[in-house]
Amino acid sequence: MPLSNPTLGPLADAYGISTEFWDWKGRHTQVDDATVVGILAGMGVNAATEDAARAALHEHGLRAWRRALPACTVVQSGQEARLAAHVPAGAPAAVSVRLEEGGTVELAQVDNAVPDIDVDGKMTGEATFVVPGDLPLGYHRLTLTTTDWTADATLVVTPARLGFPAAMGDRREWGYAAQLYSVRSARSWGMGDLADLADLATWSGTQHFAGFVLVNPLHAAEPMPPLEPSPYLPSSRRYVNPLYIRPEAIPEYALMADHKRERIRRIHAQLDRMLAGSDRIERNPIWLAKIEALRIVYDEGLSEVRVMAKENFVRAEGRPLAQFATWCVLVNTLGMNWRDWPAEYRRPSSPEVAAFAAQYARDVDFFIWLQWVADQQLRAAQSAARDAGMPIGIMNDLAVGVSKESAEAWILGDSFAQGVSVGAPPDHYNQLGQDWGQAPWRPDRLEDLSYQPFRSMVAGILRHSGGVRVDHIMGLFRLWWIPDGLNPTQGAYVRYNHEAMVGILCLEAHRAGALVVGEDLGTVEPWVRDYLRGRGILGTSVAWFESGDDGQPLPPERYREYCMASVTTHDMPPTAGYLACDHIRLQHRLGMLIEDLDAELAHANAQFDTWRRILTERGLLAEGESDVAEQVLAMHRFIVDTPARILCAALTDAVGDRLTQNQPGTIDEYPNWRVPLSGPDGQPMSLEEVFASEQASRLAAIMNDFSVREMGRR
Repeated sequence: MPLSNPTLGPLADAYGISTEFWDWKGRHTQVDDATVVGILAGMGVNAATEDAARAALHEHGLRAWRRALPACTVVQSGQEARLAAHVPAGAPAAVSVRLEEGGTVELAQVDNAVPDIDVDGKMTGEATFVVPGDLPLGYHRLTLTTTDWTADATLVVTPARLGFPAAMGDRREWGYAAQLYSVRSARSWGMGDLADLADLATWSGTQHFAGFVLVNPLHAAEPMPPLEPSPYLPSSRRYVNPLYIRPEAIPEYALMADHKRERIRRIHAQLDRMLAGSDRIERNPIWLAKIEALRIVYDEGLSEVRVMAKENFVRAEGRPLAQFATWCVLVNTLGMNWRDWPAEYRRPSSPEVAAFAAQYARDVDFFIWLQWVADQQLRAAQSAARDAGMPIGIMNDLAVGVSKESAEAWILGDSFAQGVSVGAPPDHYNQLGQDWGQAPWRPDRLEDLSYQPFRSMVAGILRHSGGVRVDHIMGLFRLWWIPDGLNPTQGAYVRYNHEAMVGILCLEAHRAGALVVGEDLGTVEPWVRDYLRGRGILGTSVAWFESGDDGQPLPPERYREYCMASVTTHDMPPTAGYLACDHIRLQHRLGMLIEDLDAELAHANAQFDTWRRILTERGLLAEGESDVAEQVLAMHRFIVDTPARILCAALTDAVGDRLTQNQPGTIDEYPNWRVPLSGPDGQPMSLEEVFASEQASRLAAIMNDFSVREMGRR
């Protein structure tokens, strides 16, 4: 129903809250008062009554006038922009730009017919200045000068278009997608680590001529058990999960006394015995064993030069790193959820937190050291990838958000909305909607902070990678906010300044010489894909999901050039398991099916019959071929026939794995994110066995478009 409070509509619009949307069935749906009031409260705005809403709208109208300059102005290179400055009525105004690399540019003033207004009892005027289109890329400072004072603000000039990194040239590139934790070697500690990533990249590049390895988010998790298994629900997207560190790869390990190395070997051996026979990735015992070993290495100390290197890392990271490390120690002392801590510890800037950090300085330094070591090992993995000839190398995955109890939410405070969470509206796959339990960034606070939290996060993830996949990239445009106490169906979309966020993403990627792929699956406003393509950001095309207006699989020649094309994703079974309908039987076993099992199987098999017919007609699959492994290869021949500039093959498909990594809609009903890489027989497969896989070699030959087509094979 329409909003009952007539002021709520314009107030919601002022704060970017959509009061209507079209649901998954194409029905026009209006948002109610409770939802809008709850979301506004999450932004610190009281709209509980009509008088309060009217006062809030008046205050919002004065917000820009109270500022001499906008907190942050983001423009595209090559395009002129207008900048509004506010000074006492009749006072002179001049604006200059202090460039990031040095130098100053004076901005030209143009006519402004906006009348003066009364702001808090003072008449205030507006002056307009032109930001020229030829300013260099970067983070610059604006300075407004008037009669008695000056004011500063941020100006960001971003690339109009990102495109492909120079290292790619005009070539198409392909790579493997791997859940790193699942890729275990003989030397890793029960799960894949950064040393395994370096070896995987070396094999992929030198033996299979792949151009990149896409890995799951490596974001930091909790610093104590129980650890969240999902890499998409981190405690911080700015820092790396120390669980991926290989203790023996730390330089100090080689310099330790024999008896200390022997202690670490015994810890490792004991862990191996504990995990023997387990068919799961057991993060909790792995972390307890690994952190004990890492403490031994840490206590060894550093050489003078290594101290210099660590201190340089700490200086570059600044206060947020110390705050994150302090949070880690506080969690181990006071418990996982900082919202349950004594009030004096709930703010990182409190005197009590400073005293705690001083009291536990060595423990805080240990967690700082962990981040430094993880950073070094990630750098080594990217170096191995580049040494193997990969033009892109490691491609990291950026999760869409963090939980309300996370380190980020503690460190950044009111940068996150309070009393709301992020989710998704009802759709075909979940008619009740979804509440992800994540805290959303406040669009207004991001602007106040010149997008610094977003800037540092993106820069950090691109520091040692040649590309980034942005999960749910639509979140840079809008997110579904759900007030606490309401159902996911009672949420609303809140818009973000996509020009600023996409622009900064492009700027950081440009500086890193990196590729950006946006995961744009699901419900996407049509213009969003066009906008992203115009900015040179690739979309995502998954063969199973791509269809034409007739409902049939989209012919390969109609795929987008600016996309990363793949057969499957991490939220689906590997292709062999998908073709065998393993996912449907799993959903039936878990009670998740809406339709009858036989009906679902019949529908899926009809889809697969259509695919086999298309693949056969195109000469990609031999007539009558029933072998699942051959059908998997044929599906990859199909995406090779698309114009997509980036192709991605799941490592699970390369080795014939059938086991699902993640079953959406479940937590512990299925061991999501805890399934090791396995062979066609369902038995865990080591990285060394991957290196010897004949099927992986055949798939690589297809992805490289080697040899000629014969009997449906390449």
